[in-house]
Amino acid sequence: MLLEIDHHSGVPIYRQVINQIRQQIMTDRLKEADQLETVRDLASRLKVNPMTISKAYSLLEAEGLVKRKRGIGLFVAKVKKGQRGQIKDELLNGIINKAAITAIQLGISEDEAVESLKKHYREYNSKNRRKK
Repeated sequence: MLLEIDHHSGVPIYRQVINQIRQQIMTDRLKEADQLETVRDLASRLKVNPMTISKAYSLLEAEGLVKRKRGIGLFVAKVKKGQRGQIKDELLNGIINKAAITAIQLGISEDEAVESLKKHYREYNSKNRRKK
């Protein structure tokens, strides 16, 4: 499980962990029944307080994205179809909100921002298709 913490982003670390695990589940980098790292191991690797990871894992469990097997660990749960779409929308909207705010702060017009998104989308999508 590849996670990266940005200590200067202003986003709480537990929220960064949640968002990145959610994204990995939605993109199938983490699949149903995959085991997550233990709280202690992940906290040590990311050099954060274990309570931070415990909080993130608990919220993911409450959301139904992971399930706990006592004495064994946490595993990716089966995601319901409706929930999958909702989570994907939330993840994308968060990223688009940041992009819109940045564009406005930089004085970029709405048309320029939309064109830039389309350009990047097409470029990445064509590269992605070639890999398949």
